[in-house]
Amino acid sequence: MNEILITPQKSWKTILNELWEYREVFFFLGWRDILVQYKQTVIGVLWVIVRPLLTVAVFTIIFSKIAGISSGNIPYPLVIFSAMLAWQFFADMLTYASMSFLSNEQLVSKVYFPRIMLPASRLLCAGVDFCISFLCYLLIAIFRYQYFPSLTIFFLPLFGIWLAILSLAVSLLFASLIVRYRDFRHILPFVAQLGIYCTPVAFSFCMVPQQLRIFLALNPLSGIINGFRFCLLNEPLYGQYMAISLVVTVVISLVSVMYFKKAEEQFADII
Repeated sequence: MNEILITPQKSWKTILNELWEYREVFFFLGWRDILVQYKQTVIGVLWVIVRPLLTVAVFTIIFSKIAGISSGNIPYPLVIFSAMLAWQFFADMLTYASMSFLSNEQLVSKVYFPRIMLPASRLLCAGVDFCISFLCYLLIAIFRYQYFPSLTIFFLPLFGIWLAILSLAVSLLFASLIVRYRDFRHILPFVAQLGIYCTPVAFSFCMVPQQLRIFLALNPLSGIINGFRFCLLNEPLYGQYMAISLVVTVVISLVSVMYFKKAEEQFADII
């Protein structure tokens, strides 16, 4: 009979072993999120498509038609939609995964399993939404604008992994903070609403003055979106700024994991 010894401090090797042993829990929680999300909506899968399309339409009218921002030879709606693929994934993780510990209070306080499974399992649901939106993007790009992706599209999984790591890291950090500091629940909506304007969704690096690009690169999503547009629209890669975004991602990930590892010990007592 297998025994699990729960200790106040666990080594990284123990944590990784537990994640593998409880992998079925990860898929169960992820499948549960998918079922709940699509069963409780009237239009179901269509809502995943409607959200980015509405944003694309509004941003195109405001920034392209009214403000007169030019995207060169690339259709402006595709510039926005390619960025919305990354932003929607991140916003979904931020909104739902950040509340995972608090919304699963009974599981956290009464059942033992690696707690990181709760926010991480949201990756499955966000991934399904991403695939649906990505298919919609391809259909619009090919049949509406006759814009066919080049071979650079095969690099997209690399930036997808980067996006998943960043989204999980930020969500894990907020989820851990919310357990102790409930005020962070009220900050998340503002981050989700205002963050899109601090991220190059409606514009790209080439539209930003060079002296300001380094500040834009401090937002790690900037490097990811640049990568998405490189893969889908052949936008040039801004290597030095992408490197800054990657370093910021690593720092956020380390801070997130370290804080979670420290805070997890008291979850069951204070949640």
